[in-house]
Parts: sequence; C-alpha cells; structure tokens
Amino acid sequence: MNALFDVFVQNPAVILTAGAAITLATPRHLASLILLVVTALSAIKLFTLGLGEYGKISLFGETLTTLRLDPLSRIFAVVFHIAAALNIIYAWGQRDRAQNFATLAYPAAALGGVLAGDLITLFIWWEIAAITSVFLVWAPGTRVTYLAGMRYLSIQVLSGVLLLGGIVLLYRETGSLAFNFIGLRDADGAIKFSALVMLLAFGIKAAFPLLHNWVQDAYPKSTITGAIILSIFTTKLAVYSLARGFPGQSELIYVGAVMTIFPIFFALIENDLRKVLTYSINNQVGFMVCAIGLGTINGAAGYAFGNIIFEGLLFMALGAAMFRTGTSKATELGGLYRTMPITMGLCIVGAMSISAFPGTLGFVTKGLIIDAAGYAHLFWIWLVLLFASAGVLEHAGIKIPYFTFFAHDSGKRPKEAPPQMLIAMGIAGALCIGLGVYPDPLYALMPDQDAIAKYHPYSAYHVVEQLQLLLWAVLAFAVLIIIKWYPPEIPSTNLDTDWFYRVPGRAFAGWVSGASGATFNALWAIFTARVHAIMARIYAVHGPEGQMAKSWPIGFMALWTAILLGFVLVIAFFA
Repeated sequence: MNALFDVFVQNPAVILTAGAAITLATPRHLASLILLVVTALSAIKLFTLGLGEYGKISLFGETLTTLRLDPLSRIFAVVFHIAAALNIIYAWGQRDRAQNFATLAYPAAALGGVLAGDLITLFIWWEIAAITSVFLVWAPGTRVTYLAGMRYLSIQVLSGVLLLGGIVLLYRETGSLAFNFIGLRDADGAIKFSALVMLLAFGIKAAFPLLHNWVQDAYPKSTITGAIILSIFTTKLAVYSLARGFPGQSELIYVGAVMTIFPIFFALIENDLRKVLTYSINNQVGFMVCAIGLGTINGAAGYAFGNIIFEGLLFMALGAAMFRTGTSKATELGGLYRTMPITMGLCIVGAMSISAFPGTLGFVTKGLIIDAAGYAHLFWIWLVLLFASAGVLEHAGIKIPYFTFFAHDSGKRPKEAPPQMLIAMGIAGALCIGLGVYPDPLYALMPDQDAIAKYHPYSAYHVVEQLQLLLWAVLAFAVLIIIKWYPPEIPSTNLDTDWFYRVPGRAFAGWVSGASGATFNALWAIFTARVHAIMARIYAVHGPEGQMAKSWPIGFMALWTAILLGFVLVIAFFA
C-alpha cells in the first residue's frame, strides 16, 4: 500500500497527469487556473523530494523504480516545470479541452520519463508522451493536420516499439531493468545489438539525421500554442535518455556534429518561419548530442535547459506575431516593429540568447560544449561547432526577428501581443538575461559539480572568441543582404529527405499494394477453380445421377455385410 502511495502521490508526473485529466471534467474557463495550480503543486512536490529513489514496486519478481531523482534528472525536471508553467500562462484562457489536456499531460509524460529509474517505467511514459502529444498536432482539426498527426504518431510509436524490443534484448543480456549506463559496445569492443536498437529508438525521438523530418512535418501544422509545447519536450526527453544511457559514446560526437550543420542550409531558404525554428531544433539538439558523445553531461544538460527557455521564447514571439497577423510566412511579415515593439524586443532577447551573445543564457551554456571539443583535441569537430554557432546566428538569431519585424514593410499594423503572451515572454526573457548574467543558480543544478566548479564562462578568451564569431557572422549577413546574395524569401516548398518516402515511397507503396492485390486475385482464382473442380467431382459421384446414387442389388449388400462381420471377428480374435 505504501509503495502504491509513493507511485501515485509522490511522483510529480502523476500529479501533472491528474491535473490534466481534471480539466476534461471542469468548466472550460477554469482550465488555465487549474493547470497552473497543479503545476505549482507538482513543482513543490519536486522541491520537497530529496535526491534518491522512490515508488519502488515489484512486478513479476522484478523491482521497478518509478521515481529516481538525481542531479541529471533534477535539472531536466526543473526546466520542464518552468516550461510547462510558461506555456500555460502563454495560452491563458484557451477553451479547447483537448489542447488543455495535452498542454499538461504531454509535459507530464516527458517528466515521468525523465524521472524513471527503470526501463519499463520509461517505456510507459515514452508511449504516453507519443499519444498525448499527437492531440496538439490534430488540434487545428483539418485533414492536413490529421494526416500529419498520423505520420507523427506512426514514427513515435515506431520509436516505442524499438525501445520495447531493446528493453527485452537488454534484459536477456543483463537480467536487469534498471535504466542506467547502457553503452553501445561490450567489453570486447563489439556492438551490442540490444544497445543499437535502443540507440535507434532514442535517435528517432532526438531527430537524428535522416530521422528528423517528423519535426518539420508535424510541429508547424499545430496551433500557435501547440507548436511551442511540441518544440520542448519530445526531443529533450530523448536527449536525457541519451545522456543517461550513452554518455561518452564517441559515435554520438559525429552524429551531433552532422545535426548541427545540415539544418542550417534548409533553414536559410525556408519561407515559413515556424519551420525555420523546427530546423533550429535539429541544430540545437545536435549540440546536445555532440556534448553527450564528448562526455560533457554538464554541457548537454545545461544547454538543454537554456534551449528550452530561449528557443521557447522565439516560438512565443513568432506565435504572437502569427496570432495578430494570421501568418508565419516571411514573405507576408515585416514592419511589425512599429506596432509590436515589446514582442520585437523580447524576440531579440531570445535571438541573442540562442546566438550565445555574452550576457545571455546561451553564452554561459554553449561554451561548455565547444570547450569540451577543444580539450579533446578534436579540431575538426571544434571547427564544425564554431561554424554551426555562426549558422545559428544567421538562421535563428537574425532571420527570425529580421523578417518578422523588419525587412520589407508588409503593411500590416497589428496590435501588440495579448497580456498573457507578453507575461510569458517577459518571464522567459528575464531568465535568458538573468541566468546569463548570473549563472550560479543554473550551475548549482549541473550534474557534475566538480567539473562546473572549474568552468569560468566570462574569461577573456571565451568572451573575445564569441564576440569575434558573432561579429563576423553579422557582417556576413549584412554583406549578403546588401549585395542581394542572401537567399530570397519566396513562397515555396522546400524538399527534404522526407521526399523519399513521400514520393518514391508512396509510389512504391502503391506498386506493392497493386502487386499484392493482383497476386491475391490470381491465387484466389486458382483456389476457387480447384474448389469448383472438387465439388464437380463430388457431385459426379454423389449427385442424383452419380455412381453412389444408383440402386444396388440385395446380394451385393449382403456380401459386403458378411465381409465386414468377418473383419470384426478377426480383430476380436486377435485382440
């Protein structure tokens, strides 16, 4: 009974889930208040829990730890609560029951996964996160969003199936369900198949290269508030899982490096600014994955914390502009600084932070990753990360505020963002600046306190290096704009690797469907022909004019009766 009490009452994720469920049965106008109060109660419960393991239950002889709070899970749990609260404030007054439910149930599932101490609990929350998040994709209620949601759900469920398969294989190898270090290779250096399956499951949710298109497909099609929520939790749950299971895995260095580079080029030519930010998610998660491969868990966790705040701020600012104008297309925006100056200013704060300007949250966290590459003497990786940092400034730090609030004058003169949106953006902006100027509270949450104690973000080297990088990146943007070499913002559909399963893949699926249908029809024709032949033969023998329907002489029947009696007597004699 005490164990069940711990599972259902002590766990902050369960508290959030219960709060989300309550909104389904309460008046719509009270939903936002209920969600915020429940988030506060969950945060208080998290604060009162000391580091340790809670909610242990026995299942088929195995002990499951449903709640583990350690330095790594704590930093993610803290920022998940902050993000959930900001999302609720931003969407204050929302009346859609499904969205209100998903606004808290989805973060609750991500929080439950972060706090899971065993793989079964992780899997359960992993699947709940997939199911609850798809309601945000479906929220607009159109056929386009329905199909995008189905594609999104299929990919998320595939990740869950792979995770479950990996758990089974890992349990066969180790006999343990604890969610700790997994490692890709065994003691002999051979790749473990179980670990490879789990890495693929985590990689799908982290949007590894070639597995990333579900982000661009689903997130921009959601509602204004839905896109903000979606941008935070799924990929960060995957980052946490990678940090827990595969820290120091060198292969992740190169996967992460690729992730930081390729989205930049797509983002630069993309016209839909919400889609630009989804490519930014791929880029930013790449820094975290690279940090995990380098073994700097402080860098991965710290940058994940910061990214949730400042990228969320960019989504909020763009969402506010979209709320007032009805569009997020760069070709249809511009000149909004005249009537939305506060939103513009807060957007610039988010842009500066994601670009890692000194004095911002991005600066005091990204340096941990770039320094780790330098200390590991990985010159090319270090160079790639610097190039990617400049690319972040180009596609997120400059492009988002420039084409939303400046660039050409769209002629639109919308009102300033609603108060609840300004409050949420203001809090996020204050965190970007406050923790950037005074990062000690964030550093106190870092998993490796010994390592963070030696790091000094505002050394002359760090400041000068970053300012040089930013200066040249800004100069490059200005020159490209002046000489008109910067990719123009034009209404278009950019092709990504999803083309392979959307066009050739759809054609192949159609061919397979047609071939399968033709094969079935041919086999069915053969089968029915055989059945008809057999039935005809039976009819020929047993039908009214068949051999068995003829009258037989009494003597013939008496003969067969005598033969059968003789056969029975022989059997009885020898029995």
